[in-house]
Amino acid sequence: MIVSANLWELTDLCTPWCILVASTLRIADHIAAGTDRIGPLAAAAGCDAGVLHDVLGHLVRKGVFEEPEFGRFALNEAARGFLDPALRLGLDLEGIGGRMAHAWGTMLTYVRTGAPAYREVFGLPFWEDLEAHPALAASFDALIGPPGHGTPSADFELEGGWETVRSVVDVGGGTGAMLAEILRLRPEIQGTLVDRPGTVARAQCAERMTVAGQSFFDPLPAGADLYLLRGVLNDWPDREAAAILKRCAEAAHPNGRVVVLKGVAPDGAPRDISIEMVLVGGRHRTVTEFRELARGSGLEVVAARQQPKYFVVECRPLGTARI
Repeated sequence: MIVSANLWELTDLCTPWCILVASTLRIADHIAAGTDRIGPLAAAAGCDAGVLHDVLGHLVRKGVFEEPEFGRFALNEAARGFLDPALRLGLDLEGIGGRMAHAWGTMLTYVRTGAPAYREVFGLPFWEDLEAHPALAASFDALIGPPGHGTPSADFELEGGWETVRSVVDVGGGTGAMLAEILRLRPEIQGTLVDRPGTVARAQCAERMTVAGQSFFDPLPAGADLYLLRGVLNDWPDREAAAILKRCAEAAHPNGRVVVLKGVAPDGAPRDISIEMVLVGGRHRTVTEFRELARGSGLEVVAARQQPKYFVVECRPLGTARI
């Protein structure tokens, strides 16, 4: 079936920016609390009444909010979405949502050079920007963690099962939600969470979980049965991704394994672009591309298959892989 697209509609930048502004100003919250007329609404939000009226009028025409009488606004089903704390994290222009929104403006440089241009707008590369602004880093951690994406699923299987796994290192595991779920489902396992010091300081440590506040470009805690990389490698270009894989290969004991969730897709899967590419030059790789990257880092891919929740790629150190 041939799908026709209207380029003018696809290039409408007004609507997404109005949505971002309405979310940042908590307009839906004020309306839900009973402040629904434009004057008091603008006063509660700390903004210009005339311009806010224009913004909300545009959104009403797009099906977000209702204006039952001139200058009085009400929530509809679409506008109630602004009340969702998870959605709000990605739409707040004063938090990580603002960084993501403005980063799309660097797309031309990114496409021309293949390198992210985040520094052009914010003065620092993305990860350094987070280190320099703790509140922004906390906003990012919340967005990618349970507040933004819900409790992650630990429902994935390993070749040969989990029976021999007694220790897991979650590399780049954020505030530990995924590792906590693994430990909850498998009480025989001990876990170690590895991420930036500021991030692990915000971790809600589960029973049998220890933390290592460090870069995953430095040597990792050694000798674990399984090194997990969930949504990590897709945040990095090939050179950095290879360095992370190499650290995992060095740390894994001879019978250890490295498991990658997210960021690897079957050969021939449709291509797309995502925010991590624009922010940090990340990549989504096919199995063939990932296999080459892994082998150069001292790992052999021994399994790659779609499971209900994830496309799971499993590796072992070179020389010990059993295919």
